[in-house]
Amino acid sequence: MAGSAVRHRTVEVDGITIFYREAGATDAPVVLLPHGYPSSSFQFRHLLPALGDRWRGVAPDYPGFGYSDTPDPGRFAYTFDAHADLLRRFTETLGLTRYVIYLQDYGSQFGLRLAMAAPERVAGLIIQNGDIYPDQHGPRYEPLKRFWREPTHEGRDQLAAAINEEGFRREFLGELPDRLADRVSPDLWRLSGALVADPRRRDAWLRLLADQGSTVAWFPRQQEYLRTHRPPTLIVWGPHDGYMPAGAARAYLRDLPDADLHLLDGGHWLLETHLDEVVRLVRDFLTRVQPSATTRPLGTPTPGAGR
Repeated sequence: MAGSAVRHRTVEVDGITIFYREAGATDAPVVLLPHGYPSSSFQFRHLLPALGDRWRGVAPDYPGFGYSDTPDPGRFAYTFDAHADLLRRFTETLGLTRYVIYLQDYGSQFGLRLAMAAPERVAGLIIQNGDIYPDQHGPRYEPLKRFWREPTHEGRDQLAAAINEEGFRREFLGELPDRLADRVSPDLWRLSGALVADPRRRDAWLRLLADQGSTVAWFPRQQEYLRTHRPPTLIVWGPHDGYMPAGAARAYLRDLPDADLHLLDGGHWLLETHLDEVVRLVRDFLTRVQPSATTRPLGTPTPGAGR
């Protein structure tokens, strides 16, 4: 399996400079990689080159995250609705018309809304620790749910208290067993911690974190989308996750009984601990649902490649 160089680029989306990482040929089938919280496109730094020999991976940083702009809240709302709309406009700006979407953490919300807006553009879904079944939420959700039920100033202050390097370290290590924890790069929490030293970014992240309760109303609609459209789906999951244990992965089979489900011995940030296994599963899945020119018979036309 040959690797591919990662390119680091920016594009203007509605007047906001968006940074993105990209690997693979521009005419190859597209894998869209919206990142999770509290991360950035950095989380896909190893996956992108592992796919780039046959597919075009595209991983943007959201406004306020990574190397993208942090516009004033009067210009960009830093809500789940605003980020989902930004992702849609990003794909339109790059001319992406067909893609597999990688759904993980907050990126699962943004990616699913993109899929719902244009189901015909979705070649498939890869779901990795991104949940939409509240009856399977793990115990770490409870402090957040208290805030969703009663969004007080005190509760908001408690959310803000975790927006720092130590809070991020706890998020990235999560419930991983000690035997796996040393596989997780400290760059993840140190880079995120450095970003929120800027009070504008810290405020942007708090606004998004405080808005997370708005996603609950979307869950039934997202489940209905899956039932109705049945996109080809790979579920690859790390069950050592206090937010999203194994039951949160299996719950997808209620609406996608034909999905390919794999529970690996990892946690919420599976690409840090089990990259090789994930790459193998993802490449097998992409070969089936979105074959590249190198995997199609000679002379077969490209079915709506991404640009």
